Amino acid sequence: MVFDKEARIERAKSLFLSGFNCSQSVVGAFADIYGFTQEQAMRMSASFGGGIGRMRLTCGAACGMFMLAGLETGATDPHDREGKGANYALVQQLAAEFKSRTGSICCAEMLRLRKDTPIVSTPEERTSEYYAKRPCVRMVELAARLWAECYENMKKQDR
Repeated sequence: MVFDKEARIERAKSLFLSGFNCSQSVVGAFADIYGFTQEQAMRMSASFGGGIGRMRLTCGAACGMFMLAGLETGATDPHDREGKGANYALVQQLAAEFKSRTGSICCAEMLRLRKDTPIVSTPEERTSEYYAKRPCVRMVELAARLWAECYENMKKQDR
């Protein structure tokens, strides 16, 4: 399989602009690599949009990137401390790079929400105004780019 980094990044953006949440968009763009159908990818990442369940905590795009890191490097043996540590180190590295480029990995901070902004479960309607006032598509693009670059580098090292 030929890995087309730019096509994956564009796919993530397209998924977001079609109405999927930020986490679904990042995970969905890479799902086939890990043997998941699009439906499975969308279901497993659905709860992480809006900063995890629309609570405005960790950015959903970053969460999607972290889920992909787990699919790639996550330990499957509960006693594998080295494997767990390697995965956590990768997540921390990705988070640091994401934060260095955005200033935060916190959804509320990136949206510049006031601390007293109420948490509601109903997502906003996706309109041109919605997309214009939010940095989310850029966060999706960044998370997909960071993961695509990481994935490429890991595969080069495997050769």
